[in-house]
Amino acid sequence: MHQTTFIEQSGVDAFKVNDLPGPERPVNRLREAGPQAVSTVELLACLLQGPDALHQATQLMTRFKDLGQLVTASEADLTAVEGIGPAQAARLKAALEIGARLMAETPEERWQIRAPSDAAHVLMPMLSHQTRENLVVLALDTRNRVVHQEILYTGTINTSICRISEVFAVAMKHNAASICIAHNHPSGDPNPSPEDVALTRRLVEAGKLLEIEVLDHLVIGRNRYISLRERGLGFETS
Repeated sequence: MHQTTFIEQSGVDAFKVNDLPGPERPVNRLREAGPQAVSTVELLACLLQGPDALHQATQLMTRFKDLGQLVTASEADLTAVEGIGPAQAARLKAALEIGARLMAETPEERWQIRAPSDAAHVLMPMLSHQTRENLVVLALDTRNRVVHQEILYTGTINTSICRISEVFAVAMKHNAASICIAHNHPSGDPNPSPEDVALTRRLVEAGKLLEIEVLDHLVIGRNRYISLRERGLGFETS
């Protein structure tokens, strides 16, 4: 059951951290109750530190609405909030990046792709909040376990810059039996473009010649994804 805190009763903006009773200060609440029990504002205040940390954290969540927007905020965006300097902005960016990398880590036991959702589960935290397009190649063994993952391109991904040979070079370097590729749409809309479908078709055709199957191509948006194989886009003759 959620317990109402002194912060919630009194209003965060009304208090400096040092004005709060010791047990209600964010760092102490985190230590005593655990990180899962404190609010996002309190977690941010722990990172920001200083007597005005609660007010600054509240201003951040008011300005950026959610953590997804906070992840993509630039240093200039963060330091535009009153009282937040470059060092505090850097701590915030570092903490958010650690969270994203943790979600994207492959466990020691090789991660296996049984369905598009398996790939999306790991790739969405890595890609869904990126402000530029990234194309990721997953190299898989005969049991569809990931033996290697690599960001091959960063920038605008289209058929003119994406070299099919470079995609399959990743697979051959790691003796992959198949590959899965994914890229993000910074707009947040995962609906594939005609260029995405054309790229998929070229990869599928090349994979047949090289005897390396293309299992899927995922387009990742804001917390959503689309599997081109599920849609039958680019895989018409596979």
